[in-house]
Amino acid sequence: MDAKSFEDLVARVRADFDTTFTWDYDRDGGGLDRLYEKAKRAQWNVSDDLDWSIDVDPERLIRLQAEESGVPPGFPARSLADIDRSPVASWTDDKWVEFAVHSQCTSLSNFLHGEQGALLVAARLVEAVPWIDAKYYGATQVVDEARHVEAFAKYLDEKMPTTYAINDNLRTLINQVLVDSRWDVVFLGMQVVIEGLALAAFGFMMGTTRDPLLKEMLRYVMADEARHVAFGILSLQKVYEDLSSNELRERQEFAYEACDLMRRRSLNPELWPAFGVSNSEIETMLSNTRSQQKFQHLLFSKIVPNCKKLGLLDHRDGWLRERFQEMQIIQYEDWTTEAEELTAASAVDPAAYADK
Repeated sequence: MDAKSFEDLVARVRADFDTTFTWDYDRDGGGLDRLYEKAKRAQWNVSDDLDWSIDVDPERLIRLQAEESGVPPGFPARSLADIDRSPVASWTDDKWVEFAVHSQCTSLSNFLHGEQGALLVAARLVEAVPWIDAKYYGATQVVDEARHVEAFAKYLDEKMPTTYAINDNLRTLINQVLVDSRWDVVFLGMQVVIEGLALAAFGFMMGTTRDPLLKEMLRYVMADEARHVAFGILSLQKVYEDLSSNELRERQEFAYEACDLMRRRSLNPELWPAFGVSNSEIETMLSNTRSQQKFQHLLFSKIVPNCKKLGLLDHRDGWLRERFQEMQIIQYEDWTTEAEELTAASAVDPAAYADK
């Protein structure tokens, strides 16, 4: 990274929200309390629990992945090469390998930036939530998120060729979450939408990578993230039972808008210009490819069932259900939302999402 001034390396978001003290220190022994106990036992150390001596050759690993899976380098974007007048039609296999490495860099970079956003949001939630057991658990999430930032930053710095700037859509959503004065909306945006997407994306990468270091790191991170999603659901279930119909509709609209932003994030607009291709040339074509659509749909597999569990899916004559039907992701409504099952679930096989 080029030398930059301190001011070039920071971004400020002005937020106005209440900090909540509670003088009730009784723990109810319920789901949040059990989650807190689990979180304390599950702490891990980036420096000690991962083998950083492993040599990582990204290009070799991409080729090995393609050989073992039968999915060519550059999936799912490579399907664009078969489209008439495509700007990538002339790319060689070596070019697609290079693209695949940088595509992984963009994903890892946005994991890094997203985890910093989660760190800031988790710190805010400790201030805002009204129950002592939620404050206790939220504090463990702050530690988790700091550890995730450390891990992804170290991996990008030591094992990958470059780090990309944050995706504009991800930045927009994180900023919206940080500045909202309603703490339950902060929960909804981060714990349900952003963390839910992260779980699916981590699972996909864990299923594709042939790097044992990255695979182990993602396994640790996913175990933490599954607890974070459970934290959001347990907390919001307490709140949403008492919200008015209009307030629930606002949460439906927020959930949909957040998902729409994240759908656009998956097109990787920060990557294409680095390969001499404008986003205007590529985005419409890529959005319409079957493999990209399948990949986008998969990313929402953890969000839809949690919206259902929160009562958002069918409130007000199923407004959010209709929106998710339009996005073609409603088929995930009955997928598991239990933290233990999410953590233990096997990673996604990328071959299942390739064009047939």
